[in-house]
Amino acid sequence: MALHTPVRLMLTKYKALMPIIQKTPKDPYDAILKQLLVELVELRETIEVHAKQRLQKYQTSYHAGLFSKSARNLAHYLAMRQFDLRHLQDRLAQAGLSSLGRSESCVLSTFDALIEVLKRATDTSYQSSGMNPSENGFNQGHQLLEQHTIALFGSFHDHSKAHVMVTLGTDASWDYALVSALLEKGMTCARINCAHDDPVVWQEMIGNVRRAETELARPCRVLMDLAGHKIRTGAITLGPAIYRIKVQKDRTGKIIAPGYLILTSQVNPTTDTDGLFRVTIPKRLHKKLGPKMVLSFIDTRKRQRYLQVEKALSDTDWLVSCQQTAYLTSGCAIQLLLSDQSDNQKTVGKFNLGEFLGEPLEIRVFKGDALLLTAEHILGKPAEYNADGELTHPAQIGCTLSSAINKLNVGQPVWIDDGKLGAVVEDVNKKGALLRVTQAKASGVCINSDKGINFPETDLELPPLSQKDLIDLDFACAHADLVGFSFVESQQDMELLMAELAKRNAAELPIIAKIETNRAVKNLPDIILGTIGRYNLGIMIARGDLALELGSARLAEIQEELLWLCEAAHVPVIWATQVLESIAKKGTRSRPEFTDAAMAVRAECVMLNKGPYILDAIEALVNVMSRMHEHQRKKFSRLRALQW
Repeated sequence: MALHTPVRLMLTKYKALMPIIQKTPKDPYDAILKQLLVELVELRETIEVHAKQRLQKYQTSYHAGLFSKSARNLAHYLAMRQFDLRHLQDRLAQAGLSSLGRSESCVLSTFDALIEVLKRATDTSYQSSGMNPSENGFNQGHQLLEQHTIALFGSFHDHSKAHVMVTLGTDASWDYALVSALLEKGMTCARINCAHDDPVVWQEMIGNVRRAETELARPCRVLMDLAGHKIRTGAITLGPAIYRIKVQKDRTGKIIAPGYLILTSQVNPTTDTDGLFRVTIPKRLHKKLGPKMVLSFIDTRKRQRYLQVEKALSDTDWLVSCQQTAYLTSGCAIQLLLSDQSDNQKTVGKFNLGEFLGEPLEIRVFKGDALLLTAEHILGKPAEYNADGELTHPAQIGCTLSSAINKLNVGQPVWIDDGKLGAVVEDVNKKGALLRVTQAKASGVCINSDKGINFPETDLELPPLSQKDLIDLDFACAHADLVGFSFVESQQDMELLMAELAKRNAAELPIIAKIETNRAVKNLPDIILGTIGRYNLGIMIARGDLALELGSARLAEIQEELLWLCEAAHVPVIWATQVLESIAKKGTRSRPEFTDAAMAVRAECVMLNKGPYILDAIEALVNVMSRMHEHQRKKFSRLRALQW
């Protein structure tokens, strides 16, 4: 992002400063200050010239060509960061002056304040300009950022200056208590991923959020995140028709949550990959069911198991729970039990479950294994071996974007499931792309369907918005507070989305641009400068996809640069991907993740992914952010008194 060219001073351009330079210095410190003054004046003028040249490109995008303060400040920041200022920074610090290292939100005002101080220090006859730095710069930049943050995410909760976004799972559509608890713990923005579920489920999720908002008097924005061209693994060959009902256990083996499934009277029930398993029951059984009733069955291990009816989810669906792990077979016999006055259970009806399909076979691969990436319609399956243990057919998995396979070249990397599996292309033929696994944990990686596939070095030539995105955008414009733009890569992409929003009379709907690719990183200045002042804009740093695109080491650097760039534009940032993931998913605490969460305080919003322990994760995150906000604001250390 920075060109790292040295600052070349042309002192002859500044004749007005020459009398100061030519005075015989009283001491070396005086000469140092005078030299710094000349360099800062030169640099400030150069920055203004470069910034004006950059802004000319966006003249037609702004009403009457009037740029916002934020756009001008970003242009000044980009101009400043063309130069390698490390030596100047060191000399300013050695002179006991404020450096330029915290100038993001107010570039010219920082220069003006420094220049004012140096003029006062080096010229006793200097007449003060009467400027007030706190009014003209530093505070104003932070105020603009805070205003833009509130415009996107609403007012802050007590004791915290960061918003918490939580990705909702399907259970948020029927479990109001969960949604209410999320808001109570500190969620200020609910994220709905359009890659999962459907408008009926989304509507129920939003209904629960709005109800909780009203009952708790806590505002919560709703972000509808367009799926984009999310390329995923295809379907996998099914095994025996057995469904495992899983209970949740803690590390001691104690059951802390039952397993759930849905009994439905629908003839052909569908189950979203992110939802609960549905199994058909006879309509006459469906009519008999009620809350707290019990059903018994014998599972595949010949063990007696019980299902308790929890509640009705709809006219066709009953939610039931099982307190023990069980293996349910397709079409198995099931009995309805009722308790008499002595609490003895007796059978009042015998029925059979409907037929259902088996679960996908396990495809586990190890480092060094071959993996065939095929067209979507070809079912995935594990590797095959002959009687001598020799490989006869490599493991294979389909790709939902079949056309991508023909665009691959030998040597290009492929990542599956958020980087859990890394591979390189060895060959491309009529069967598909033969990959060689280069990265996998020692115990191997199990490849499931509907997991993301990344091709970081392959140009797939896809349009910015898919047909599904355009359909989902209709719903988002009618129900959401924010719309997330996945895989945006250029200002042209932004123009397309803005045009689609205008078609739907939703020109005021704020946009969250998700920065997920190397091209998006390079074009971020254009994306921001072409949008702010016209639209409320937020930036999501999608660290998972960026890590695959850039590599983990480069990501550590880039995520800092993106934070600085957005601060200069007074654009709120969402810090996303795997924040406190161990707590949310497993209920365990990780020291590195808490350090990461502490770093996230420099963003305006932090995103947590769903998980069975999400409430614990929110509580931990809010605790960390509340503490860190007392110490730090962006890059500025506030130096609160230490409390040992």
